[in-house]
Amino acid sequence: MQKQLRHLALAAGLTVLASSVVPAANAAKPAADQQLLAAVQHADLNQAQQALAAGADANHLQPDGSSLLAWAVDSQYPAMVQLLLAKGADPNRHNPELPSFSPLLLACERGDIKIVAQLLAAGADVSASSETGIAPLALCAAHTDAATVAALLALGAQVDASDQAGQSALMHAAAAGNSAVVSQLLAKGADANRTTEAGSTPLMFALKSSTDEAALQLLASGADASYTAPDGTTMVQLAMYQQQYALAARFIEQGVDLNAYDRNGNQLLHAAIRAHQPELVQLLLAKGADANALTGKSKVTWRYEVNFTARPYLVYAQSPLLLAAQSGQVAVMRMLVDAGCDTRFTSDDGNNVVLASAQSNAASLAYALELQPDANVTNQLGQTPLHRLLSIGTDSGITNDDIAAMLRLLAKQGARTDIADHGGSTAAELGSREQYRSQADFLAVFSNN
Repeated sequence: MQKQLRHLALAAGLTVLASSVVPAANAAKPAADQQLLAAVQHADLNQAQQALAAGADANHLQPDGSSLLAWAVDSQYPAMVQLLLAKGADPNRHNPELPSFSPLLLACERGDIKIVAQLLAAGADVSASSETGIAPLALCAAHTDAATVAALLALGAQVDASDQAGQSALMHAAAAGNSAVVSQLLAKGADANRTTEAGSTPLMFALKSSTDEAALQLLASGADASYTAPDGTTMVQLAMYQQQYALAARFIEQGVDLNAYDRNGNQLLHAAIRAHQPELVQLLLAKGADANALTGKSKVTWRYEVNFTARPYLVYAQSPLLLAAQSGQVAVMRMLVDAGCDTRFTSDDGNNVVLASAQSNAASLAYALELQPDANVTNQLGQTPLHRLLSIGTDSGITNDDIAAMLRLLAKQGARTDIADHGGSTAAELGSREQYRSQADFLAVFSNN
């Protein structure tokens, strides 16, 4: 009997021991999962291997629905990605409510071609898109290379699939200036003239990139250079906005509307002058641009701090010559004169070529005085060239040496310092103030006035 009791007691002890061991084993797995998450987040491959050996689940989703594989992809650690895949991580497992965080979409967005290749080899779905319909092909087109894009296409990615905004992979590649991918997508039949919901074409996206090669490839493949966006923007205007001047020249050579105004109220000639592009100015004049065309009204609504002014800012129409004069472009001024511009033009605020040049540089001012030899002409505010010169701020980019040279030039041309503007200030008063940046130069030049 005692022997039987001892057996029962031993059995009961084993039962107690077993019941205490099972919870410990169950607790070990969550701990291993947490260890694996920490290892992935800190890119610690050795710790990840230990966690997996301890029973961590490579497919365990985090509370937010993100996968460990997605975390590894986001950290751009191919060795960690390969380890998880080797341990059974599913490349298509993720929170279905957050498709943008799928491993393949993240990999394409991050641009590591090795990781993309690992996921594709493991069976990642090339058709799975983000919440807004962006497919892996579109992201890889912008951020990876032609070989990776070829692999996606070979696995069934649709070359002309678009997202909810109507943007295709070709547009993504064009916007990124990824010319090798642009060429490949075009060769695979991508539509060079497809438009987004907002009316943008691949060529428009290419013009917004930092290079011109993608745009040239599109043009060679039949992209429509005469297309006008719904807001009225033409391709050549967009090229000017994006400082793609070589492409703008190409469009101009092919023939464009030289009289059209852009959203800023500029014709192409005005825009070329503002951009300091003398070669474009010369081309435009040769093509028949009007050397006397005035700037128009801007379609852009500007907003200013109320501390500056409560009144609307007035912008007066400018001639090409005045634009060139106020920016000190003597070579362009001469081009315009040779093209027959009106050297006597005065804007509605009373500024002529001399008054405009008085805020640029000595070379421009000297040429302006050849065209209109009056150093004491005044505008509607009663300002003379000296007044305008003395009002140049320190943020203008004009140096004190520039100012000194223009002061000497105006003095030589008989500029008077005793003419008061409509505010009652004379050049003598303005130039003699201690706070004036070039007071010493002014006093040295006009000491006898």
